[in-house]
Amino acid sequence: MATWRLRRAAAAIAASSAVVAAGAAWPSASASDPSPAALEAARRRVAQPGAAPPPRAAQRAALAGSTPADPLDVLVVGGGATGCGVALDAATRGLRVGLVEREDFSSGTSSRSTKLIHGGVRYLEKAVFNLDYGQLKLVFHALKERKQVIENAPHLCHALPCMTPCFNWFEVVYYWFGLKFYDIIAGRRLLHLSRYYSVDESVELFPTLAKNSHDRSLRGTVVYYDGQMNDSRLNVGLACTAAVVGAAILNYAEVVSLIKDESGERIIGAQIRDTLSGKEFDAFAKVVVNAAGPFCDSVRKMANNDVVPMISPSSGVHIVLPDYYSPDGMGLIVPKTKDGRVVFMLPWLGRTVAGTTDSSTAITMLPEPHEDEIQFILDAICDYLNVQVRRSDVLSAWSGIRPLAMDPSAKNTESISRDHVVFEDYPGLITITGGKWTTYRSMAEDAVNAAIRSGNLKPANGCVTDHLHILGGYGWDPASFTVLAQNYKRMKRTYGGKIIPGAMDSAVSKHLSHAYGTLATQVASIAQNEGLGKRLAHGYPFLEAEVAYCARHEYCESAVDFIARRCRLAFLDTDAAGRALPRIIEILALERKWDKARQKLELQKGKDFLETFKSSKNAQFRDGKHNGQ
Repeated sequence: MATWRLRRAAAAIAASSAVVAAGAAWPSASASDPSPAALEAARRRVAQPGAAPPPRAAQRAALAGSTPADPLDVLVVGGGATGCGVALDAATRGLRVGLVEREDFSSGTSSRSTKLIHGGVRYLEKAVFNLDYGQLKLVFHALKERKQVIENAPHLCHALPCMTPCFNWFEVVYYWFGLKFYDIIAGRRLLHLSRYYSVDESVELFPTLAKNSHDRSLRGTVVYYDGQMNDSRLNVGLACTAAVVGAAILNYAEVVSLIKDESGERIIGAQIRDTLSGKEFDAFAKVVVNAAGPFCDSVRKMANNDVVPMISPSSGVHIVLPDYYSPDGMGLIVPKTKDGRVVFMLPWLGRTVAGTTDSSTAITMLPEPHEDEIQFILDAICDYLNVQVRRSDVLSAWSGIRPLAMDPSAKNTESISRDHVVFEDYPGLITITGGKWTTYRSMAEDAVNAAIRSGNLKPANGCVTDHLHILGGYGWDPASFTVLAQNYKRMKRTYGGKIIPGAMDSAVSKHLSHAYGTLATQVASIAQNEGLGKRLAHGYPFLEAEVAYCARHEYCESAVDFIARRCRLAFLDTDAAGRALPRIIEILALERKWDKARQKLELQKGKDFLETFKSSKNAQFRDGKHNGQ
């Protein structure tokens, strides 16, 4: 049986090789050629020292200033990765662009991802065994975009080696051949070559890896490379970069209804409620792009209540464990567990993220993980580790909704795609949904191309985002943190009110450099000059200065915005985030001039939000299997 599977795999790989050769000649998805001058103009604006987006009030005024006679070219609904990517793409083509987001940028699916920028190993397996050219195209596409994401946000993204354990020699050969084929397809977009490691080498690289599992002995591992990111900070970076190049972006701006022309035949804008002030205004545009992720059907129904739903929501649960579960710089991925699912453990921001599940779910603003899903992940990783896996070690657990999409124009609706769908089912309303984080840039490019066709828009140039870094990316390198460590101090205010100096140690310097890129010097200046150099939580490198910086330059409008999307503490350690809330609110109150009532409300909202993250302290797990103390 094993021999037959190997022969079939070899034959399929050989048959696919001709397609691989053809892949290099695939045409670009861009509707027109990019202009070097346009790319350079955008690069200068993004790379200028101290680049910062306009204040929120100016962005709101720009949106409200649009009229039927003088509309925006494109109005984007949704501030996730795709929506912000659309705004950035359209703005760098010289179009007049607006974007509105009901909550905060990256408040939904885009902040609750696996944190991987992957090329699609599973798609490759399907392509090989099914001789599926469509799946192979997905792999080519994802590998191209994986490389671009890492290059365009070098401070937030990096290559990560991922170890696949093999418990028989067939698995060694199978995974070695398959991942070498993955390397070949990547070509010049290869991150690093995959390779086989012996049992002893594997355990040296991953000390907690079990040598025996279910009466099976480890025969070695195959290590390959994919990308990893800080997802919500990348999303916020996209939003701020779009604002710097001219897009008018506004968070906490809910679309109440869509505006149609006098004949009722075309969408020409949206009625928007600023949920911070409660005031409403109209924004007019030649084309509206619906990039609302799992909520895109709700926007489509504003145009036509009888539309066929596109979204089949799927829930993915992840948990965060202490750093000792996985070594720094090496992940563990099991492509097929005993029940046929994929499970992984990855180092992320000094902790270990493990997952995931894939089950149908209802669409909600704050999805919560169920205890059985958390227990499933603990069960799955327990099989491959030589340490006791405990429910009490879970620092945070969250659920994200994947917007798996069906194309309403497709004749066969049985298959739900992991690829993206761009569709115009009402004139003037382009919907972009599905896909994955890795391909957000090309998804945005396709959506802008569709908007140009729909609105007969006149862009000044083609797409330039494939070579445009986000804010903080230009001039950054891995040694940039040394500038912070050598030239800045953390001035900390004691409980008695006295300000004392502290070292800008390597942990804090590296964190600031990776989170903010070349803009980290601005955060360090606040820490030094305004007495905000104290850490927000014991054991974590996040500083008080970051709260002030994010309020001033990253549209951080609430305490939840900060703990969830700006510094990631809610995802890393729910209880530590809860302890940091009062000080975060105190700093934001000074920046936003909040009264005591607003501060009290922020504290309650923060606590309610953290209740949806099932750490060991806010979950009932007495009947679970992993209760060792």
